[in-house]
Amino acid sequence: MDIHLLFAGKLLSSVLGWVGTVCYLLAYFLLSINKLRSDQKLYHLLNIIGAVGLTCHALFLNDYPNVIVNVVWATIGLSTIFLLVRKKQG
Repeated sequence: MDIHLLFAGKLLSSVLGWVGTVCYLLAYFLLSINKLRSDQKLYHLLNIIGAVGLTCHALFLNDYPNVIVNVVWATIGLSTIFLLVRKKQG
């Protein structure tokens, strides 16, 4: 494998992992200090972004337990946003 491709992949994976980490922590922090509520789309969007970033990083590392937990986490977030939008429309 080309060392440049490997480095670029590792760098991108790390950046996505850190973005995911920051989004997870920001969502939890804002929820904890009552700046966000669990029924707000932004809270779930931060969790979805976090899950996608950490899923990408886990895939790069072949860390499948973390892939599964983050895919499920993103699915929960997407489902909740769907329910919130549906509730608002009806």
